[in-house]
Amino acid sequence: MRPNFVKFTLLFLLTSGATLVKAQDTLRVPHSPLQFLTFAPDARGAAMGEAGVASSADANATYYNAAKLPYNEKDFGVSASYTPWLRNLVDDMWLGYLSAYKKFDKGQAVALSVNYFSNGELDLRDAFGTQMGTYTSKEFAISGTYSRQLGKNFSMGLTMKWINSDLTGTALINGASVKPARTFAGDISAYYKKQFKNVDTGSELTYSLGAVVSNLGGKVNYGSGSGTENFLPTNLRVGGGLSFTADGRNKFNFVLDGVKLMVPTPNGTNINDKGALAGAFGSFGDAPDGFKEELQEVAIMGGAEYWYNDIFALRAGYFGEHKNKGDRKFFTAGAGIRFQDRYAIDFAYLFPVKQNSPLAQTLRISLGLYLNKAEKLDIMDSDI
Repeated sequence: MRPNFVKFTLLFLLTSGATLVKAQDTLRVPHSPLQFLTFAPDARGAAMGEAGVASSADANATYYNAAKLPYNEKDFGVSASYTPWLRNLVDDMWLGYLSAYKKFDKGQAVALSVNYFSNGELDLRDAFGTQMGTYTSKEFAISGTYSRQLGKNFSMGLTMKWINSDLTGTALINGASVKPARTFAGDISAYYKKQFKNVDTGSELTYSLGAVVSNLGGKVNYGSGSGTENFLPTNLRVGGGLSFTADGRNKFNFVLDGVKLMVPTPNGTNINDKGALAGAFGSFGDAPDGFKEELQEVAIMGGAEYWYNDIFALRAGYFGEHKNKGDRKFFTAGAGIRFQDRYAIDFAYLFPVKQNSPLAQTLRISLGLYLNKAEKLDIMDSDI
């Protein structure tokens, strides 16, 4: 069961959208519901500062950049991730992510993924504190992806997703009618990868670039009127990666991403009156202080990864937002192991810069399985 202040915050977000805009005008922080869609779901990406739009491909490319999927070394992969959320404050919130892909001939790949966020048991109360019962609050997105190489070094991906946000069920709270919000959204992504390899020495240098617009779609409505419509957390993510090995055994990977939330900047008016596409693409030029403020709305994340013999990995990273635009700042670290060239286990841990951060002690774990067409899964293998 979550503390009361968390419960009241959730109900306030649902029933007082216009008031919330006015309350945040002083800092002008772009905001949107369905924030679980922006939480890094897997341990590998989370350990590298949540960067990953141009990192090497794995099963979790469905979240960071689906265009990477044709570059996976294995024909089939599946990954499951689990994250206890705000575990210093509550004990029943968690994030789960399940993703699987399959490669085909001619550089094509398809994938399915499920992103599930449990808000735990919500204690419903009215404006006077009177208990109105409890409700198990949950949100999820089910996604289907198709990606294809359009050249030797370039690929693109398209993802369609069904989003359901059921925070209180159907209820009357503070005189306002509240209902689950449901909508369709899509991602479009691009990836470029160039590799230079010396077969004599085993040295290899790879650089990559990636870009994705995610969660692009119609607005969501938690009530019965147009004044309760909210923008999706549409994101533009761009970044680059660099990978180098001198001997084929010791590999170093570096990634850097920039992420912009494509939601109108609060400016003293009801920004939710704008249309979905007008609000999203207009967000690049609507900040009252101009270009300087627009740059403040770009979060920077980066990380490094060291692999030994493609078996063991160490990772570290940093995530930073401007102090006027959310002020989330934290370091990350993690490790991973691969065995039998098919199984994967990854861990990640978060270290906030500020004390008493609700994100403190956030940890993630991911399990993966990767196979080629000719391989068979034998759980009785004796050399695990």
